[in-house]
Amino acid sequence: MKTIFKIIFLNLLILSSMFSASFEEDIKALDTKSFKTKQQIVEQLANNYSEDDRLSILLSKMVQGDIYVTKEEKTFVILDKKEGNSYHTIDLLTNSALPAIDKYSLKKVKTNNKLRSVIKNLLAQMNLFSKNRDKRLKSAKNILDNVSIDDEELINKALKSEKDSNIIEVLTEAKNIIVANNYTGEQQLNAVVALGDFISSKSLATLKAIEQNKSSSVELKKAAAKSIASVESSRSFYSVLETAFFGLSQGSVLLLAAIGLAITFGVMKVINMAHGELIMIGAYTTYTIQQIMPGLIEYSIIIAIPAAFIVSGIVGILIERLVIRHLYGRPLETLLATFGISLILQQLVRTIYSPLNQEVKTPDWMSGALEVNSALSLTYNRLYIIIFAVIVFLAILYVMKKTSLGLKVRAVSQNRPIARAMGIKSSYIDAMTFGIGSGIAGVAGVALSQLTNVGPNLGQAYIVDSFMVVVFGGVGNLWGTLIAAFSLGEINKFIEPVAGAVLAKVIILVFIILFIQKKPRGLFPQKGRDAED
Repeated sequence: MKTIFKIIFLNLLILSSMFSASFEEDIKALDTKSFKTKQQIVEQLANNYSEDDRLSILLSKMVQGDIYVTKEEKTFVILDKKEGNSYHTIDLLTNSALPAIDKYSLKKVKTNNKLRSVIKNLLAQMNLFSKNRDKRLKSAKNILDNVSIDDEELINKALKSEKDSNIIEVLTEAKNIIVANNYTGEQQLNAVVALGDFISSKSLATLKAIEQNKSSSVELKKAAAKSIASVESSRSFYSVLETAFFGLSQGSVLLLAAIGLAITFGVMKVINMAHGELIMIGAYTTYTIQQIMPGLIEYSIIIAIPAAFIVSGIVGILIERLVIRHLYGRPLETLLATFGISLILQQLVRTIYSPLNQEVKTPDWMSGALEVNSALSLTYNRLYIIIFAVIVFLAILYVMKKTSLGLKVRAVSQNRPIARAMGIKSSYIDAMTFGIGSGIAGVAGVALSQLTNVGPNLGQAYIVDSFMVVVFGGVGNLWGTLIAAFSLGEINKFIEPVAGAVLAKVIILVFIILFIQKKPRGLFPQKGRDAED
């Protein structure tokens, strides 16, 4: 049995080597001065190796003029960068970087306009008829972006064999654009009407050009105008959805930033001006983890969440034990003390890391966007942060409502003297509450590190917004914080396109001031004797 497995393994190894060697041997024929021969070779390569990624790279780089052959070894290489007479290259077959080589030791694989046109068509065909669905979709979108009458035959051929509905939709749109731009009569009219069902900017531009064309008939112009109205209506709808998504994204950030403040402010009645710096510490914790473990970027965010909670939580407990507990009942002194702590933390970060902003890398699984259609894309990092914010909220809600610690926290927040009389150590609860609130602020910093650069002033941008959320929602009320965060996020994003970012902030601030004049205790006022004080 072992002998059989060895024979099978050796045969597979030999076949793999033969395939690799065959590709390597075939591309050597490109080392010729004849453009006609090169055209025949690339067509042969496209027939034999259409699913080989190396061929796609070879042809793409040939179009760009970046394929060279070493004069001695006859190795095909890709130009990476030039430094004087030295060229840095990458081996085409192994994709490995090669030592710098003198430019006179290389020979360029030259192309002309005709050959480049042939290669572009071959690349389009290879990708459009690939077994890989993503390749086909990407190729269809590339054709749509640069659609021309030359693509009509290829599109018709692809439509006959394509089964994926998304790819068919893209190709159909491209076909209708070709017909609308190059045909006349009923065919053109039908294509113009059909383009009203699509929402891409390419279709909209085509329709507007036809409507503005003086040679277009009255009937055609009317059809174009109707289709334009349909496209713009659809795009406006998706624009509203996109704005709502950005509002949810901003609301989730506000929720993460404010939820810790809602707990500490609600329980301890402490105005913590260093809350923003605790967010900053969480962001720098994420950056530090990526520096310590550069090979684990994909897992760095997951590792950073508990790490940031612990680090920021410990800093918060130290602030409460060393400073704030001596200032209870003295709000002005507490405000000034925490403001001083915020300056100290900022300077500490500048000393350790430098005053410059630091970039936190985004893992691949958080990169890119979910493309709903050509008018609406939802970025993965914001989607994950929205989900993460809701999970954190539910976790804190569970702790506050279903655990012994949460019961004690609520007891202290509602009536501190009675809670003490029942044996609850209010000083311990204060420290733990401040630690939890600070830890959540650190977790907010992890999320913010994926949306913006990490710097010493990161927290200052969110401290005022956090207080607005807490005051608007109701001090110490988690549900109020949730509703206030998402409400303010949505309001801000819908006002921004009309009034601008700065004026939108001013409008919201004025709204909050007017609101607390009417309801000083917020949307959901805290209950209990302490709340009445």
